[in-house]
Amino acid sequence: MIEGNDADVVTLALAIDITAVEDAGPIEKGWQAKPPNNGSPYASTIVFPVRKGNPKNILDWGDPAKEGIGVITPNPKTSGGAGWNYLAAWAWGDKGYNRDEAAITAYIKKVFDNVLVPDSGARGSTNTFVQNGQGDVLLAWENEAYPSLAERPGEFEIVAPPTNILAEPPVAAVDTYADKKNSRELATEYLKYLYSDAGQRIAGERRYRPNNPEIIKEFTKYFDLNLKLITIDDPLFGGWEVALKKHFGDGGVFDQI
Repeated sequence: MIEGNDADVVTLALAIDITAVEDAGPIEKGWQAKPPNNGSPYASTIVFPVRKGNPKNILDWGDPAKEGIGVITPNPKTSGGAGWNYLAAWAWGDKGYNRDEAAITAYIKKVFDNVLVPDSGARGSTNTFVQNGQGDVLLAWENEAYPSLAERPGEFEIVAPPTNILAEPPVAAVDTYADKKNSRELATEYLKYLYSDAGQRIAGERRYRPNNPEIIKEFTKYFDLNLKLITIDDPLFGGWEVALKKHFGDGGVFDQI
């Protein structure tokens, strides 16, 4: 959109990426204030696809840092999904290491030392793990993990770490192009539909977590509703602008490790 792609609607992994489009002009200011839930009609969280039987006994966030564990995750500098992976690990470390940032950073470094292939995006990492057979554990969104593993029944299982992060991919109308193409009404109605009961059920069927608290209960076969899910606005992270600069900006924590 910033470079001129004339989409009517945009959905990205990180709210800060849509804010960048807003800052460039195509999206009107205040896009998150207009729809419910800051523009995120559904959510996801991070799960651990592992080999059948979980031979390395990978159960929680401390395990990907252990010696001899092959980890597959994209690079947080190029993948929004990987940014959520990193922050979920940081949230676990914050509790596990009593908010000692030096210890948390050392733990995160061990996790990424174990990464065998730092693909540029989530789909590449999923292919590396599922199709190419590399690694003991994949760090992946639920909505990415379930469909991919269903293609090879009996080969994998999914572990849901009890402490995790609420990954909220936002959506927005791209006002400049919607107006230019006279499609604003259609774009607006599409976004509204994502919050409707029918739209929420479609999200659940695609393994996104519906934000409707009643509809998500229809999908408890897939979603553990007892997970402790920390949001990006938690004081631990302070929102995307703070987290981006601290963790993923030039010279930030990820660069240091």
